[in-house]
Amino acid sequence: MSISFNHTIIAAKDREASAKFYIKIAEARAIPSWGPFINVQLDDGVMLQIAQPPIDFPPQHYAFLVDDAHFDRTYERITQQGLEHWADPQRTRPGQTNNEHCGRGVYLLDPAGHYIESITKPYL
Repeated sequence: MSISFNHTIIAAKDREASAKFYIKIAEARAIPSWGPFINVQLDDGVMLQIAQPPIDFPPQHYAFLVDDAHFDRTYERITQQGLEHWADPQRTRPGQTNNEHCGRGVYLLDPAGHYIESITKPYL
């Protein structure tokens, strides 16, 4: 078997709010959960386990590769919900998307303050 990415744990201040965010924005789907986790799964099978750790945590960066139609749906939800977003990770271009790497991209923050990036073309 070749190696593939299976799951990650995303630290959250409110795991229910974060799970709803990933379901709405990333089109993840709810799957069975256990213990301290609320689990959601992406279309490619990657599981996001959302948990509230007992300690403070630094913001992380999660990038999602999506097709153009998914990007359009995501961006429509971002703008309809009035979510702050940027064309760049430094947050110097608010309310915009980018056309880097021969595709489109956008950055926003999830409810826990993690940097979320949606792109239509991989960097390499």
